[in-house]
Amino acid sequence: MGGAAFVAIAAAIGNFLQGWDNATIAGAVLYIKKEFELETRPAMEGLIVAMSLIGATIITTISGPASDWLGRRPMLIISSMLYFISGLVMLWSPNVYVLLLARLIDGFGIGLAVTLVPMYISETAPSEIRGLLNTLPQFTGSVGMLLSYSMVFSMSLMDFPRWRLMLGVLSIPSFLYFLLTVFFLPESPRWLVSKGKMAEAKQVLQKLRGREDVSGEMALLVEGLGSGGETIIEEYLIGAVDDLIDINEGKPSDEDQIRLYGSEQGLSWVARPVPKQSIVSRQGSMQSQSRSFMDPMVSLFGSVHEKIPDHQGSMRSMLFPNFGSMFSMAEAPVKNENWDEESNQVDGEDSGSDAAGDESDENLQSPLLRQNTSMDKDIVPPLSQGSILGVRQPSSLMRGNNGEPISTMGIGGGWQLGYKWSESEGEDGRKEGHFKRIYLHEEGVPGSQRGSLLSLPGGSIPAEGQFVQASVVVSDSFLYKKELLEQQSVDPAMVLPSEASGKGPKWADLLEPGVKHALIVGVGIQILQQFSGINGVLYYTPQILKQAGVEVLLSNLGIGSDSASLLISGFTTLLMLPCIGVAMRLMDIAGRRRLLLTTIPVLIVSLIILVISNVVPMNSVLHAALSTTFVIAYFCCFVAGFGPIPNILCAEIFPTRVRGLCIAICSLVFWFGDITVTYTLPVMLNSIGLAGVFGIYAVVCLISWVFIFIKVPETKGMPLEVIIEFFSVGAKQAAKKD
Repeated sequence: MGGAAFVAIAAAIGNFLQGWDNATIAGAVLYIKKEFELETRPAMEGLIVAMSLIGATIITTISGPASDWLGRRPMLIISSMLYFISGLVMLWSPNVYVLLLARLIDGFGIGLAVTLVPMYISETAPSEIRGLLNTLPQFTGSVGMLLSYSMVFSMSLMDFPRWRLMLGVLSIPSFLYFLLTVFFLPESPRWLVSKGKMAEAKQVLQKLRGREDVSGEMALLVEGLGSGGETIIEEYLIGAVDDLIDINEGKPSDEDQIRLYGSEQGLSWVARPVPKQSIVSRQGSMQSQSRSFMDPMVSLFGSVHEKIPDHQGSMRSMLFPNFGSMFSMAEAPVKNENWDEESNQVDGEDSGSDAAGDESDENLQSPLLRQNTSMDKDIVPPLSQGSILGVRQPSSLMRGNNGEPISTMGIGGGWQLGYKWSESEGEDGRKEGHFKRIYLHEEGVPGSQRGSLLSLPGGSIPAEGQFVQASVVVSDSFLYKKELLEQQSVDPAMVLPSEASGKGPKWADLLEPGVKHALIVGVGIQILQQFSGINGVLYYTPQILKQAGVEVLLSNLGIGSDSASLLISGFTTLLMLPCIGVAMRLMDIAGRRRLLLTTIPVLIVSLIILVISNVVPMNSVLHAALSTTFVIAYFCCFVAGFGPIPNILCAEIFPTRVRGLCIAICSLVFWFGDITVTYTLPVMLNSIGLAGVFGIYAVVCLISWVFIFIKVPETKGMPLEVIIEFFSVGAKQAAKKD
């Protein structure tokens, strides 16, 4: 985890620079307008501040496709260079027009950072801490603002403050960012896999995860390129042979069973699908929710999170002390030392040869077996050049009836990636086989403690039986395609299927049900965030604190009005940091959805109190106290929820092949919303007053809460590829509902 955390911190410096620039220009413009005599040219003054927004909006239109073409890392390097160049040009700036050019270049750097940093962190972070790491951009941005306000405040105390130096200092941290992106940031492994650079992707993953065995995640990244196909969601009961019995008839049954092999000699387990009627009763509210106004996709995600155990490790060790390899990170496979992963050949021997002809089911020592045992030959579909699964033979961990094998590998967040062989009759009547991929997630509660399981039809689950119930997402494998069945590939995750080779994002891909559904969520939450009032509250904060007597107090200390406004802004930023820290801690525990649904009501109440305080006549001291208290409450809750989470969600919900394009669309909406709110705020203040503006913001926050409750699912702890599959299934369920 340490490698992924370092990479996330280094990437988040791009947002640190954004926060630094936002605070610096807010202070420097006080002195710029004096030197260039802009007091009578408010349009030019506003343009200097807004030019970075314009630049960010322009660059965002190409940032997504460019990152899909060039890669995430080169675009972050370009962002750091743009920051550095703009800092040097602002340090020079002989006239206002050169300053405008510098601000435009600076906006290009900001646009790339805001768009790409969350996506880069999502693609490199482990699922278990992805939310925490993706909150870092919000945290570093606020730290940048705080340090910048401190610098500008100290410079404002000089007899002749130098605004060029204020703006030019940006080049120092941006140069540090450049060095980090060049020498320490690796390319995104998901992007590398999408371009067929398997060896490099594997090396990056090994460094990020701090372990050698990343085969499960490598396979996951390839499978992620083929999302959006036919997918079904099932549930399995997994237990000992004598404990798991037919849940329909109340007696043992060998039909539809999948045999799992433990890590000790002679230990085995079996898995059986839970009938659909049992799933309905097990999930309870899911079907009723789907019939109501809630999006079926939200219910689908929620049904999985309700079943995730809080203490998976301890529960597993208590129930199945010898079963750790099934629902934990996959153990290191025993590899053939002569295998060359790059050439996909075995040196000195044929891949179909017997490695251990005397092995049998009862002598299994490891759930991830060596290559090509005699048992494997009996159950793996006949291949002309040996088994495609090689080291990770499908029979090595699970085997179903009639020789149906499953191989499973840990992919993070308690999820497992597995494969099973499925046969069906072709047009000519002959049986045709193909691989199905399955994503499994354990529910770590014993059957004897789950009342809903005991109420399954027939009441046939033994009260004392020890078993695990697992959610299973089943779809066609993208990695194990028919043409790969005849290849000598000991590690098929090192091969890019031909369907993905040279395939870039297409606008038609945006019309896929899952992608379209995700775009509705991403675009909707970005629009609502911008109109939720943060810009208005930021604009009003100095006035609030002035009414509270803070500026008078500072003036008594000999601090001028300009310096006082900077100090007040810095103090406001300081209040944000502990709240963002709390959000970082809770992002992967409480989850994104719960944080939003919990913090937005506080925003609504805060805005309503601000409306009341500006409409109802009251004592000035009471007015200042109410305003100050609820402005602070608004800030704290916004940065803990509605501030970082939209960008986090947008970086999680799109398929790899179109992630850059879709995030660019969401970022474009973000910048257009930012510009719209910024320029309509003065007009709205003049027309409907401050109370009217805050009233509108309160209504938008209420709409946001309803939208999130209906449309936004919980994505904590889920691998990106699993999230995408759930969006695909949820979109199809929603279409059937309509």
